[in-house]
Amino acid sequence: MGEHRVHDTSDEQRTRVFVRAMLDDIRALEAMIADDRIERGVKRVGVEQEMYIVDSAGYPLGISDQLLERIGEDNFSTELARFNLEANLDPIALGADFLGVLEQDLKSALQQADAAAAGLDARVVLTGILPTLQEKHVQHESLTPETRYHCLNDTCMAARGDSFTLVIDGVDPLEASFDSIVVEGASTSFQFHLQVDPDEAVPLYNLAQLITAPLLALSANSPVLLNRRVWHETRVALFERSIEYRSAAQLARGVPTRVGFGEAWVRDSIVEVFRENAMRHHVIMVRDPIDDPFAALGAGQAPELGALTLHNGTVWRWNRPCYGVTDGKPHLRIENRALPAGPTIVDQVASAALFYGLMTALADDAASIPRQLDFEDARANLFAAAQQGLAARFTWLDGERIGARKLLRRRLLPAARAGLAALDVPAAQIERYLGIVEARAESGRTGARWLLDSLANVPPQEREAVCLEAVEIVHARQGGDRPVHEWDLIGPAPAAGQPQDNLRVADVMTSNLFTARPDDLVDLATSMMEWRHVRHVPVESIAGELVGLLSTRELLHLRDSDDAATPVADIMQTDPPTIAADAPLAEAFAQMLENEAGCLLVVAQRQLVGIVTERDLLEAAVELIP
Repeated sequence: MGEHRVHDTSDEQRTRVFVRAMLDDIRALEAMIADDRIERGVKRVGVEQEMYIVDSAGYPLGISDQLLERIGEDNFSTELARFNLEANLDPIALGADFLGVLEQDLKSALQQADAAAAGLDARVVLTGILPTLQEKHVQHESLTPETRYHCLNDTCMAARGDSFTLVIDGVDPLEASFDSIVVEGASTSFQFHLQVDPDEAVPLYNLAQLITAPLLALSANSPVLLNRRVWHETRVALFERSIEYRSAAQLARGVPTRVGFGEAWVRDSIVEVFRENAMRHHVIMVRDPIDDPFAALGAGQAPELGALTLHNGTVWRWNRPCYGVTDGKPHLRIENRALPAGPTIVDQVASAALFYGLMTALADDAASIPRQLDFEDARANLFAAAQQGLAARFTWLDGERIGARKLLRRRLLPAARAGLAALDVPAAQIERYLGIVEARAESGRTGARWLLDSLANVPPQEREAVCLEAVEIVHARQGGDRPVHEWDLIGPAPAAGQPQDNLRVADVMTSNLFTARPDDLVDLATSMMEWRHVRHVPVESIAGELVGLLSTRELLHLRDSDDAATPVADIMQTDPPTIAADAPLAEAFAQMLENEAGCLLVVAQRQLVGIVTERDLLEAAVELIP
């Protein structure tokens, strides 16, 4: 829940005072850690539950201000868009019955919000992105009229002009223009916190970074945005690309986005992250009055560090270190922000059980993570999970390549069970929650997979009806005990003998492509293959249309040639085999065999959106073997 008593940065003197206060807060935090003045030996968890407000039909309804008045509780808050709401639950001690308490507290908050909404002919729904959302719902008038949101919107739009274009690749490539950043409000999440001792903050933060990718793959629930099927967890792309203010020069220099995974493993102190935030991201809102942290420390009190916490709250890392004060004692915690809301409370708590179990079981080995895995591989894992869900393959510790489902079943679930047992969680609760995780991994059915399979083969003009029914089903089941992997698909049941996984080309394709132009030198394309360890380079025109494919097969014809000036157009395949992103994997297998091809290029409206190779299909086949 963000700070709402804020001002914009138009007053230069006030802004300078705030920045100096932020720097003092960083120095004070360093001193508190060095002097062992941060609470230790206490483990607490806390969660923030975001939700959509929808009308009786299932479309977004911008009445958060009216709904908050009816609820009348301080633990509910607005979010960026007027059709969003957030509940902030009280902290719970980590151990014994914490998962059961967490589930009941979440259900109580959901029931309270939904009951209040009913009085306004509305409902609240738990979903990462509401599938019925339309472009008219995310225009400027849907921005919540509070200073903090206007500060953020004004900062981003000042760097972009009157509008910006959001582009996300996927089964149905998305390209749409917006007059504000309200589209970010399409993203709602389930965020959870873990209080940590100061001397374990670094390894545990790195551990949280490591396990976020499989957690996200397991929990994906945001596959549809503006009637397009995009990523399994489209929130990742949506959030990172809508909260954008970097100039062209900053982009060229690789300045990191304000929303992201980070740039490196944390090495020596968790304060490194706070320093990085201060160095990389300028202040976009300020608050006053500002307390002197060193005066508070001198008086034996816990400083609020208000400037630091406000600025930290405007940098949205998928895992974010946080400072806070509880019962007069300062503490550090790690906040995981990557998972979507929904589709049910029990699904969310099952994912949280996996997180807390792993953070407990793997804590002793966490210090070795930076030596065992390159940070860029950890970041690539996150995007693979967001794009492909449980069909993703990861680069894991010591360079191992492993599928998400196999990693969860064989490595992470046993560890999480041991971690929860070490916390004295009752065996029945461990089986209840991690049994859901295991069944979800076995079936491959996340919230995203359920909706995508329900939309499979549905004509575009009929998708809205399916999405409306999906909203009805989620609302009816979100507070119940039936997790999403047990849900039937919307519409006709699969034919007899049809695999329940229903994997599509989009689930296994690679979309992060390196392409050549027809007039590029063959030597450049050959270098791409060598540097990226690939055997195929798609060729596209300046307009982004697919025009050919260069493979090692074509290069064999040049092995005796010394002509380094040969253009790609002279030797490329001009009619390479293509396939649609939503085609079943069985079709991809058949087409690859028929064409005796080593790859298929994935296209939508003549635009290249990905590539699927023999290796991709073989790895997918292995994952389907029990």
